[in-house]
Amino acid sequence: MEWMKTFTIGLASQSPRRQYLLQQGGFHFKLIPNEYDEIVPVGMDPHKAPEFLAIQKASHALSLMGDCDLILAADCVVLLGGEIIGKPRDRADAIQMLMRLSGETHSVVSGVCLLQPGRSHAFSVQSSVTFDMLTPAEIEYYVDQFHPFDKAGSYGIQDWIGWNKIVRIEGSYSNIMGLPMHETYHALQAFLTPTGIA
Repeated sequence: MEWMKTFTIGLASQSPRRQYLLQQGGFHFKLIPNEYDEIVPVGMDPHKAPEFLAIQKASHALSLMGDCDLILAADCVVLLGGEIIGKPRDRADAIQMLMRLSGETHSVVSGVCLLQPGRSHAFSVQSSVTFDMLTPAEIEYYVDQFHPFDKAGSYGIQDWIGWNKIVRIEGSYSNIMGLPMHETYHALQAFLTPTGIA
């Protein structure tokens, strides 16, 4: 895939999962520090919030792109009954979140933005996740062993809880990890090659 060797992504994210996914996908990237304060406008449709935040993050990072060829920013939310379930504040909050997700189906929505000076492309991807019933002991074990405090919804699909307590997923697995790789691959291809075919 020669086209993938011709550019460097400026990744405006500190997420270890996004870094891992881009590495596994074969992309060259550099990390761009991004201290953008993630604030969703009051009244915004929660399904549109990740794409909005990804655009804001990318715009904020544009002046720091240096010798990178484009900025890639992303944001991910967990939605339960239309409500955004964010990152937990502490252990008690993580336990409470997982109690709410236990036995339920929720959505994971990622927004992605590709940005260069004068042009951009943004999109969203949605997946659904169904949890088995979680016992209090299982929840406490997971929180204490895996410390999911930097994860929306207080869990990582790639962790113990994902292997043992998720009944079904629909849609992109990598999207649930934090970056929908199939869609990102094709979006980058279209964004960076004249015909969209490489």
